[in-house]
Amino acid sequence: MAAPGAEVWTKSVIEGATLQVPFLADLVSLVEPTSPWSYLNYLKIRRRLFPFYFAEHFHIHRSEFDNYLRWVSTELPATRFGHRVDTVAWDPGQDAFAVEFTRLGPDGETLTTGLAHARNLALGVGTAPHVPEPLRELVRDPAAVVLHSADYLSQRDRLLAARHITVVGSGQSGAEVLLDLLRSRPQGAEGLTWLARTPAFAPMEYSKIGLEQFTPDYTRYFHGLPQATRDRLLPRQWQLYKGVSGDTLGDIHDELYRRSLGGSWPDVTLTPGIEVTGAAATGAGRIELAVEHGQQEARGRLVTDAVVLATGYRERPVDTLLAALDPYIVRDEAGRPQVDAAQRLVLAPETAGSVFVQNAERHTHGVGAPDLGLAAWRSAVIVNALTGKEFYPLPERTAFTTFGLGAQDRDGRDSASRPAEERR
Repeated sequence: MAAPGAEVWTKSVIEGATLQVPFLADLVSLVEPTSPWSYLNYLKIRRRLFPFYFAEHFHIHRSEFDNYLRWVSTELPATRFGHRVDTVAWDPGQDAFAVEFTRLGPDGETLTTGLAHARNLALGVGTAPHVPEPLRELVRDPAAVVLHSADYLSQRDRLLAARHITVVGSGQSGAEVLLDLLRSRPQGAEGLTWLARTPAFAPMEYSKIGLEQFTPDYTRYFHGLPQATRDRLLPRQWQLYKGVSGDTLGDIHDELYRRSLGGSWPDVTLTPGIEVTGAAATGAGRIELAVEHGQQEARGRLVTDAVVLATGYRERPVDTLLAALDPYIVRDEAGRPQVDAAQRLVLAPETAGSVFVQNAERHTHGVGAPDLGLAAWRSAVIVNALTGKEFYPLPERTAFTTFGLGAQDRDGRDSASRPAEERR
């Protein structure tokens, strides 16, 4: 008999892949560790707390975290799935936002449409797979084996049938895909190439002091910088979020070394510093990639049978969704929405409500914007701003590092996240 509430184990991530953050970076623990929605409570309900205790896994399997999130989403009484928000507009007559939505059927068909009003909104539309422009046409071509890593598991058997596979992208997804393919290919006939634009297959910054850039202290510091400074700083921080787990890099090297024990090199090519500038299907059913090496200032071509694009994700565009709100949205010089320290879009004063955003504010809040370790804190900031009080007491200080010269507000909150009565 299954344990109470046991769910069907889903295989939606590569087997053996682990989170790059500790399990405490769940939906609630870093703000409210006694919440019933914590990962530890999930294990307790599943009667798996003692096995987890003895396993001593600080970085848990992604598949298990995926099931934890599914459990929370299905248990929360207020969640409504199968609803697509179509437009958001400000309704002065109602002094609220008007939200038009469509209720969808199992196959995405329209069932009903509706209208709701809300004084405040929170947008958590997430990210979408990013395909570089030179490869978009081939991704849409059903005859070409070119896909984003988001579709890797569903296309894995098709990929393994290819004689040669190229993985593009230097981050964790690219490393996990390469490692999984490598372990599944015959020795001496691996037929794998890994390309990356970054100057090296570098490990993610994981020193304890370095990780303090994923704290509320650093987020407040970054938000207080001039926008031009923030724009210059973000690309330089690529190793904070585009690097690879040191363990994964070690596993790749161990596998390559094992395959070289007989004295021959495995048929695997790892080349950083490469940008794919073009792609085309050849008459022989293969794919030709135009590549450029920045440091050598050299161009070349690579012929392969399949391509996996581990090219990351981008914030989902909300321009269509918020088109009716556009006259009210305050933007920066680059045309991006300004977001205040409490996660709110900066809107014209005639809109009395607030629109909060999650994972759409890296240009204002820095590399920690999409980080799981700050998810609970961001949610608490939003709740505090909504209630006008410190509903969730937040820590006064979260890092040993002091960022900036005297700019840090040592009560742990900036003016935008303080209750309204304190800001008057």
